Amino acid sequence: MERLMSPKKFLIVERDPERRQTLARTLGRLGAEVLSLPVFPAPKLDSHLRDGLDLLVADVRLFSNDRFRSIQALKKSYPRLSVLLLADKNDNPLAFRLLRDGVIDAVACPDNDLHIVSAALTVVQKKELEEKLEEVKKRLRKLKAEESRSLHKALELEEVYDTTIENLMTALDLRDVETFGHSQTVAKYSQVLAGILGIREKTALDHIRKGALLHDIGKIAIPDIILKKPGSLNGDEWDKIRLHPALGFGLIREIKLVQEVGNIILHHHERYDGEGYPSGLKKDLIPLEARIFALADALDAITSHRPYRKPRDFKAALREIQKARGSQFDPVVVDAFCSLELGEWEKIRYETTSILTCMEVFSDLRNL
Repeated sequence: MERLMSPKKFLIVERDPERRQTLARTLGRLGAEVLSLPVFPAPKLDSHLRDGLDLLVADVRLFSNDRFRSIQALKKSYPRLSVLLLADKNDNPLAFRLLRDGVIDAVACPDNDLHIVSAALTVVQKKELEEKLEEVKKRLRKLKAEESRSLHKALELEEVYDTTIENLMTALDLRDVETFGHSQTVAKYSQVLAGILGIREKTALDHIRKGALLHDIGKIAIPDIILKKPGSLNGDEWDKIRLHPALGFGLIREIKLVQEVGNIILHHHERYDGEGYPSGLKKDLIPLEARIFALADALDAITSHRPYRKPRDFKAALREIQKARGSQFDPVVVDAFCSLELGEWEKIRYETTSILTCMEVFSDLRNL
């Protein structure tokens, strides 16, 4: 005979002592502690119920004249108590009503021991499963609450992280007033180019933005005497400048940023024809995000003021970029750039740099 999943306490209320003993012995084979009483209600009933009774097995004939109200009152007083009612066919209408209204949990024929045991087992196992389900629900609610708190904390950390990156790059830009705002501008160009090329997933675009913002972080390690030199650089100085991608990659590797960010920092000076640095990668060996950034970087460089030349307009930038198609730049990225009207690129630049106006004023004040 199948046994209960955990020890239970049953109470049998049966007038006939021999029948009561038989039921107690039969139900005891399920592994339950079985108590019995001869009448209902009984003086000891309340104490048994308060002690944590799991199942009451009672003959419907032992209840008072208004049996429905009597059983309903019992269930109301002890809502967690499971009730197995013993009723013959004459009491079927009452039993059906009690079952329908959820007052009792099961009905069994009083003369069929197998039926009684089966019903008792079903009722108690059902209750155990319901309790386990409720426990699982509580744990799920707790996990969801913890997840919500963790998500909120993660969003706060992400915001602090993003602000730190932007402040870091602003500080780097302020080292060189001539390139002020460069990182923010190329970050926007890169995201737009990526979108044209079919990269629409928010996380991927955010990685490209972060890589663009941090692309020149390695220049923190380049001395100002080289970085701000007004004239042309000699060979040794160029060698030091060419170290900044690897230096920057080493810095971000320490803070465990994602691969796409590192790809832009390390490979943004590679050329499509393999003549770039630091690794001399060629064509598709250069990560796509680095190929995208290379064109965005050149677009901003061409249209911005530099100590060694005046800014050129976007038509000149278009001509220069098309001329370098297949040599410096990936042809697919060049075609993506050309698919958007120059006026749109000018608008992107204007909208990005207008946000930086207050910072430009600050940079001017530094030079007073």
